[in-house]
Amino acid sequence: MSSLLPSLAWASAQASGALTVASTGWLVSGLSPSPLVNSLLPALGALPALVPLPFRASTGYGLQIASALLLLLVSLKITGPSVVWPLLAMLLFGFGGQMSGLPLQQSLLRRSWTSMDQLRQGSTLGQLIGNLLTGVLFPIGKAVLQYLNAMVLLLPLLPIVWRTHDPGAAAADQGSSDGAASLRLGFVGRTVAQGALFGSLFGLLALWVRTVGAGNCFDFGMVLTAYGLGRTLEGSRLRPPLGPQLPYLLIAILLAATQLPGLPGWGSVLLFLPMGLLAAGSDRHVVVSLADRGDEPLRWLLLERGGALGGLLGALGIGLLTQVLGLRFALPLEVAAFAAAALVLHRPGHRGAGA
Repeated sequence: MSSLLPSLAWASAQASGALTVASTGWLVSGLSPSPLVNSLLPALGALPALVPLPFRASTGYGLQIASALLLLLVSLKITGPSVVWPLLAMLLFGFGGQMSGLPLQQSLLRRSWTSMDQLRQGSTLGQLIGNLLTGVLFPIGKAVLQYLNAMVLLLPLLPIVWRTHDPGAAAADQGSSDGAASLRLGFVGRTVAQGALFGSLFGLLALWVRTVGAGNCFDFGMVLTAYGLGRTLEGSRLRPPLGPQLPYLLIAILLAATQLPGLPGWGSVLLFLPMGLLAAGSDRHVVVSLADRGDEPLRWLLLERGGALGGLLGALGIGLLTQVLGLRFALPLEVAAFAAAALVLHRPGHRGAGA
């Protein structure tokens, strides 16, 4: 089998995931104006990374397909207007991705169908396409068309899922012990803190765009696309040679700049491109700062786990605060949080709780 086809199938599944998550964020913002309810969506998405799940490709991928089907029923108004169903669907989708991601990657690599670089490129490309489709499809066919496409995008990887569960090629048979072992790594304070920053930033983004920014799903999709495109530029020559603290301060300035009087809507969207670049650079700074924790793959795993916990805490935190204070306070709180992070995180001698 050509290495191109499995890579494209993997990218298609990642596009489905991005389309599903972003579309559900917009769906929930229309079902409930409550900041706390909207913050539950990213919190539930982060939760599976903190649970010692077994690695099972077919079971996990089946959960993702079931989740997409449930969301399609919600978009067709078969389940009624309750926000419980999309929240449940996203929890199932997160569990499915956590269970199937690693064994599928292992299967693709073991059979020499693709390389790790190709998988990472496929993930980046897929996420960009998924975010772009979120904005493009909604004006055409609303959430129904979004979830139909999300289901179709899951299909190309199914043959590889079936092969992964062949008796001689079960890459996931390490079982739940692998998940438990990852939990024993613990958490590093600075990774949790950074995860809380970005978790709070995106926890209410859909509700903010809809309610405060008076935007639509196309605007929301373009914001996510610009941010994702910026993250892809981190390894290019466009990456600025910044220290570990300056990205937080610059993100605070860019967030404040989105509210400049007279700034057109497309100008606010474009500001998310350098935000993505700065966020990716900040991730790399955190990984470098963990040099005493092991090799680079392990450090990236620590960043991912700490980011998941922080993302959960950050999303719930901003949801609770804005539920009490009002949604209009969300942006000032975010600007203040990133400015404070520039003063506290990565300063000399700072290691953070759990470091």
